[in-house]
Amino acid sequence: MIVTPLDSATLDSKEQYVFYHKMVDFVLKELIVNIQKQNLCSQQELTIFKQYTDLLLYSIEAMRIKYMYDDEDNMKIDLTESGFPNYLEFRYLFNDLSLRNEYLSKLEDVDSLKEEFLDTILRKREKIKKRRLFQASSIVYYNSVKQEYIFNRFVQGKIIDAPENSPASLLTSWSFYDVSDNRPYVCFMYFDYEGKKGKDYKTELYKTLKESADRNMPLDTMAYMIDRKNVKIHPKYIKRIDLGPLHNVFAKDENKITHAILEGIGKKEVRLESYAVSLKTDEVFSNDTFTEGGFFSKQILQKWNDVERRNYVFAPHRIIQLLHNKVPEVLNKLAKEPVQTSDLKFNGL
Repeated sequence: MIVTPLDSATLDSKEQYVFYHKMVDFVLKELIVNIQKQNLCSQQELTIFKQYTDLLLYSIEAMRIKYMYDDEDNMKIDLTESGFPNYLEFRYLFNDLSLRNEYLSKLEDVDSLKEEFLDTILRKREKIKKRRLFQASSIVYYNSVKQEYIFNRFVQGKIIDAPENSPASLLTSWSFYDVSDNRPYVCFMYFDYEGKKGKDYKTELYKTLKESADRNMPLDTMAYMIDRKNVKIHPKYIKRIDLGPLHNVFAKDENKITHAILEGIGKKEVRLESYAVSLKTDEVFSNDTFTEGGFFSKQILQKWNDVERRNYVFAPHRIIQLLHNKVPEVLNKLAKEPVQTSDLKFNGL
């Protein structure tokens, strides 16, 4: 039985690491399947979205390996309006892997460690000490985890030709992990480009996005900043997906969905591995252009429509029933009825 005090969200046991990783892995995969079923993204956007979630899952798995048998440090899950690891965990992971070669030179030989483990289990018939298990997991961690696949604060996607019938000729994407709310966001921008498509244009665009679109802000403000900073780039449509919060037993916040699930778990109305995930999409379209500046510094800028925001909830059938009973007013504000996902069943509980 996993017991997580509501005033703490530190994972401090092997069972909790296994359970948490299983939950996040399961929920993100369910999310991808059901986003496709509900046509919330185009096929191209869905492919890109999956690439970012794969990076997120890779990073969380790396954290699981790193902390599994560590008695000194524990992975921290953000308490409020998130359900994902605290942003600092990704930063620690990235910085730690910068010293990979230095750590590898200090680790024990793999073969001798294997022999010791076999001798302990088969001949001595004893349990392997946790300290030695941590050393073994460190060998796996530093030998297998690649720094370039860690979900960073800002992750830039490629520039590709937009699919037919798109609002513009080119498409790029990026993802960021907002420091203030500890949630991942995925963004898509359809744009036209006025000029030669050389290496400099990519560098310039990537710099603009990193400086202007690396955190949560009103989408029309983000769109205006991108448009204004780069004369040759004409964004026509920007879409942002806010992934989370993930409502589950590890959460602690005032969110009504989280509270309903925690109360249901506490009263044993639903299982400990019960979950729901909120997802928001913001979209903004350009409907016209206007000219700003004088004769020598003229710039064509976009006129943006009002931002369209849609809220969604994904959850198993039993949780949807629970939410209809406990927080119907929240569900009434969704863009559509809660989307049913599969139940998570974890034998370790």
